[in-house]
Amino acid sequence: MQAFKLIAADLDDTLLDDNLRLTEQVKDTIVAVRDAGVQFTVSTGRMFRSAVPYARELGLDLPLITYQGALVKNALSGEVLLYRPLPLNYAKEIVVRIHELGYHLNAYLDDVLYMENDTPEGRRYSHISGVKPELVGDLLKILDRDPTKIVAIAGEPQLDRLNAELTPRYAGKVHIAKSKPFFLEFSHPQATKGHALKALAGHFGVKREEIMAVGDSYNDLEMLEYAGLGVVVANARDDIKKRAGYVTAAPNGAGVVEALEKFVLGR
Repeated sequence: MQAFKLIAADLDDTLLDDNLRLTEQVKDTIVAVRDAGVQFTVSTGRMFRSAVPYARELGLDLPLITYQGALVKNALSGEVLLYRPLPLNYAKEIVVRIHELGYHLNAYLDDVLYMENDTPEGRRYSHISGVKPELVGDLLKILDRDPTKIVAIAGEPQLDRLNAELTPRYAGKVHIAKSKPFFLEFSHPQATKGHALKALAGHFGVKREEIMAVGDSYNDLEMLEYAGLGVVVANARDDIKKRAGYVTAAPNGAGVVEALEKFVLGR
């Protein structure tokens, strides 16, 4: 059995259950993994402040991959290992285009969530993230420096069209990915979970083949491809499963437990 030394798992629709909670089974298994001397962290599109409560629940004292990989920061000490914000000029251009389409927008500065108005989409996002937004009217008025990322929220067909429009325009300049079918995220071109996982591996002196990554969505693909073993949970879409080294039989956290027991704990 391959000896894995570092595990990185996505939160939403992967480690968390459908009620956005960590089950006792997940927590107990991660304790066993850490007791076996294996590093475990979360790798999420969430804000750092949104990921920290879960990290504390798991007792993690190591860098967390947050904001899709734009910010890698220690859960307890706050030490920043990596920060790659979205260049301001591109951020403003993207905001202007999304204004034209009338979609809901989020922007992130200094781990604060900014929205323009109170909308159903914004309330749903706030519920999922557990973060209360600052409502500012027009994001262009507060974007005075590079934001950590920008998120557009709309129906999946609308976001797919926007993705198809902007991806060629910003190739090599902006990383564009869906974290959920209705969230389209814009970040630094190297702000991916894959780049962040590579930085974290260097920090710990871990080889690529000694890493397992677990995820479910499009924003996990770079991480799944970088890791020695990319695991996709059963609730993921088929096009994500095709990119996996292993697909679990169980969904969400139960799928993570299945992979950890099979490939790390040898149960």
